[in-house]
Amino acid sequence: MVNMKDVAKEAGVGLGTVSRVINKNGPVKPSTRLKVEKAIETLNYKTNEVARNFKMQQTCSVALIVPTIWHPFFSKFAYHVETTLSENGYKMILCNSQSDVTNEINYIEMLEKNKIDGLIVITYSRDLDQYITSNLPIVSIDRHFTENVVYVTSDNEKGGRIAASELIKRNCKKIAYLGSVSDIKNESMKRRQGFEDEAKRQKISYHVLELNEPVDDIRKNVIQFLDEHADVDGIFAMNDKWAKIVMKTLQEKKLLIPDDVQVIGYDGITASKEEELTFSTIKQPVQMMAKKATEALINIINEQPTEDKLVLPVEFYEGTSTK
Repeated sequence: MVNMKDVAKEAGVGLGTVSRVINKNGPVKPSTRLKVEKAIETLNYKTNEVARNFKMQQTCSVALIVPTIWHPFFSKFAYHVETTLSENGYKMILCNSQSDVTNEINYIEMLEKNKIDGLIVITYSRDLDQYITSNLPIVSIDRHFTENVVYVTSDNEKGGRIAASELIKRNCKKIAYLGSVSDIKNESMKRRQGFEDEAKRQKISYHVLELNEPVDDIRKNVIQFLDEHADVDGIFAMNDKWAKIVMKTLQEKKLLIPDDVQVIGYDGITASKEEELTFSTIKQPVQMMAKKATEALINIINEQPTEDKLVLPVEFYEGTSTK
């Protein structure tokens, strides 16, 4: 579907100029207007009445959709989104979707009816893609959509490389990646890719346990993996939830952490402000991700240019589960 960004690119002008031509609400040179009108005709661009009316009917409210507020990453992300929105004069509506696509579609319909100004979406629902359009103010976290929707993510591939490198640097001889995978394309899949690429680069043996989501019993699968690969002395877990399950399972098997097996997670999120991060992990810049996503959405709402893809840096946090 052709959108205003495509028209701007074809005409060689800014997004704001295209908006002024379409909405007839600002000065535009006659020659520039002709270029935009020609681009509209060439691309057969159809104006989206919903999108055109956003600026006239702004509610100063934005919805954030998360799969569950119980996960520390999502709750911390929501906190920083709300803070950034408040600083910019917006209110946040939180949708705890429970990964129910019906709940998510309801918020998209609210957006189409101008009941909210924009959406920040963290979703793994299979059937949502057909409802997402780049003509609406939407920012996605980690997930790619068929439409050209702006998305924000951390450098998952580099995070995987760092994890493998840190385990190898700490004299691990047999390393492993443990995690799960969704059939929905998202950036977190690159954690395994980065891990494997680094292990191959450094010519070290590795194993992989990757289960299809949803996973009924992570612990049971981890026990089976450890029984089959007793020589593993370094593990990179796909996230901190997996890392905690892995470490608990290792302790149940009377294996010492980090003396017998070293473990690195991914996220670096604590359940509360007071809780301290203890085990080793790859830290995502959650506050920065929330801030960048919110700022990108506000730019889209106000028809200002923004990058289509924002990839933010990660870092290794050395805790008690590595030595």
